[in-house]
Amino acid sequence: MSKAIELKKQKVAEIVEKLSNSKSTILTDYRGLTVAESNELRKQLREAGVEFYVLKNTLTRRASAEVGYTELEKHLTGPTAVAFSNDDVVAPAKVLYQFAKDHEALKIKAGVVEGNVVDVEAITELAQLPSREGLLSMLLSVLQAPMRQFALAVKAVAEKNEEGAPAQEA
Repeated sequence: MSKAIELKKQKVAEIVEKLSNSKSTILTDYRGLTVAESNELRKQLREAGVEFYVLKNTLTRRASAEVGYTELEKHLTGPTAVAFSNDDVVAPAKVLYQFAKDHEALKIKAGVVEGNVVDVEAITELAQLPSREGLLSMLLSVLQAPMRQFALAVKAVAEKNEEGAPAQEA
């Protein structure tokens, strides 16, 4: 009996560590996914650098309480799979959101983003943000706009001066 309790304590400690180190954690209900769909989801998450585990609700409940995420308790019902990302805040949200759009069986329950417990709507908003490269491209475009306008104004003034100036002899 004590060996089983020790194993559970060890598992709770592992979940606490994952919750503490994760920049983004998302709880899902995977009920109804086929094995092939589940494998495809795991593959997509793995490619995005996201860990995905099916965890017991009681152990996850204890771990989340230990870390201070007690708001997650109400979402820990039914089959629960959890996606953890230590590097990218947006990656799990994007992959799970897109997969849930294509496969109605997957339901996003809630999550923790950078230490804040969030609901499905916040995860959806996060998933719909442009990629990092897209955001950098938009920023670069905004930063270049004033320089581009200045260059066009200088060019227009130069062309106007050329048209109005008398021809010079060499």
